[in-house]
Amino acid sequence: MAAEIGQVALILAFLTALFQGAAPLVGGAPLQASTRIAALVQGGLILIAFLSLTYVHAVSDFSVVNVVENSHSAKPFVYKLSGVWGNHEGSMLLWALILALYGAALAIPGQFSTLKAMTLSVQGMIAAAFIAFILFTSNPFARVFPAPADGMDLNPLLQDPGLAIHPPFLYLGYVGFSLTFAYAVAGLITGKVDAAWARAVRPWALAAWVFLTIGIALGSWWAYYELGWGGFWAWDPVENASFMPWLAGTALIHSIRVVEKREALKVWTVLLAIMAFSLSLVGTFLVRSGVLTSVHAFAVDPTRGVFILAILAAVTGGSLALFALRAPLLQSRAGFQPVSREGAILLNNVFLVTACATVFIGTFYPLFIDVLTGTRISVGAPYFNASFLPFMALMLVFLAPGAALAWKKGRLKPAIERLWPALAAAGAIGVIAAWLSWPGPVIAALGAGLAIWAGGGAILDLLIRIKAFSSPLGAAFGRIATLPRAYLGMTIAHIGLAVVIIGIIGAGAWRTEVVRFMEEGDVISVGGFDARLERVVEAAGPNYTAERAVFSIERGGAILRDLTTERRFYPVRAMQTTEAGIWTMARGDLYLTLGEKSETAGWAVRAFFNPFAVWMWIGAGLMALGGGVAAVNAPRRLSRRTQTISANAAAVPAASQGATP
Repeated sequence: MAAEIGQVALILAFLTALFQGAAPLVGGAPLQASTRIAALVQGGLILIAFLSLTYVHAVSDFSVVNVVENSHSAKPFVYKLSGVWGNHEGSMLLWALILALYGAALAIPGQFSTLKAMTLSVQGMIAAAFIAFILFTSNPFARVFPAPADGMDLNPLLQDPGLAIHPPFLYLGYVGFSLTFAYAVAGLITGKVDAAWARAVRPWALAAWVFLTIGIALGSWWAYYELGWGGFWAWDPVENASFMPWLAGTALIHSIRVVEKREALKVWTVLLAIMAFSLSLVGTFLVRSGVLTSVHAFAVDPTRGVFILAILAAVTGGSLALFALRAPLLQSRAGFQPVSREGAILLNNVFLVTACATVFIGTFYPLFIDVLTGTRISVGAPYFNASFLPFMALMLVFLAPGAALAWKKGRLKPAIERLWPALAAAGAIGVIAAWLSWPGPVIAALGAGLAIWAGGGAILDLLIRIKAFSSPLGAAFGRIATLPRAYLGMTIAHIGLAVVIIGIIGAGAWRTEVVRFMEEGDVISVGGFDARLERVVEAAGPNYTAERAVFSIERGGAILRDLTTERRFYPVRAMQTTEAGIWTMARGDLYLTLGEKSETAGWAVRAFFNPFAVWMWIGAGLMALGGGVAAVNAPRRLSRRTQTISANAAAVPAASQGATP
């Protein structure tokens, strides 16, 4: 019965989404208010459908095909729940749910304007397209008769806490950009893209960016500890599918600030909003169409790929056509000098978009070649590192001084002079890192110096703004509460970016690896630690068996702790997974994995020492925190200042040197 309730709710949600999309366009003002009601109803109906699917998974209802193919009676309950979105049909229903909830969240607060009605209309059209995709190609409520006695189990790689929470955060990011896209299209239709528009869009853009940042960080964390290869990022097309909209979204949240503050870069900001969501759809096509073979690529039916491609073509092609027609109406009269905050943000955008283009080319070029010639090629890390990293390095060079420039017209020399301690620290760290890592890659030392320059510049600029060097520390730090949250959020995020870069360099360029066969009692040494294989025992889990290796970790003859690693076997799927043993420290991770046993040489053991690995996820958390701090400020500023916005951006006085953003 639950499956039928979910099916009916999904059909009603589709009809409601169609009404939501059409009402403001065909009914004008009289039907605009009904768009809000439709968005709320649609959100409730999709929630009923999702809860229905969750229920049939929770009770292991094997009369539902989706449960049969992705669950098992012996599977732990938490993975029965995460199995709801651990498959193609369920993940698309989660996508539709988040899309509907974003629409409902927009419909609830504030005054209802024409711009908001048009935004909800666009959101309704997108929702209708994806609900149709679910109903016609990916029905999660299909029945099977007779019902089998048990299911086929969930992919063992997905039976993990990291993969239980990674997809929802990723989708909150992907789908969050649908609202910025909808606002962009609504702004083109109404011709209203100004400071008020930017203040309305900004919290949604920041929320999407924060969720996508967390989702990507969780995905890299899962790959790091679950796959047993000692790495965290492989430039896999599925990874790139989430990274491209993140890059475009990063450019977007910066350019929205320029529209809000100076009503400049309006056309460029609208284009970035279209680009960010279009790249989210590109990621959906990559992962759900079946063109890729990976743990994430659930779809294998070409019909699904064609349907998603049609949605992508309609959304991207339609919005770009509208952009071509209406963008000339959005020209701004607000001018600025190249050396200014606006100029620095635009340069930042250029680097981000160009870097995104290099990732796009490297991801899709093999697919294009395969389609055109039937030849399979691969584009790996050497291409991405050589093409992507230089643009990121250039962005870091300009990040700190750009943030210290004034609006409209700034002075570069004083901005750099204010940051000379950060520059000196960056040079010193770069030299020390090159000396310590020699004859290793010197380019990594350059990256470390740039990270210190960017992060140190952000910290120094904050200290200067609160007058930490010219007043008592108590009074200085008390001034932090008076700073705009947009500025505080930016500072935290830039510091987080620097921390992430240090972690990436340490765990990527400076890691050490040792591989050897070991018997019980043997020792493997890496990173200054000795790991002694004490014993390997058989273990059993709720739906797997395992070989569990226990190592004692020693240094200088002193025993520090034990570390456990496993090789698990899931009999239903006949799949094996690796559970790495990781000792996380501030200076680096000791990382051990157990391989297969040789009849003559013992177990294959891989040992890594990954310097500063945990800094990647600490930094990602700081970046997300910074985005959250900036987003919290946006609604309050909107309610207080919307009525006082000047229609002429030229009337906005230029900030003095060192003014807060």
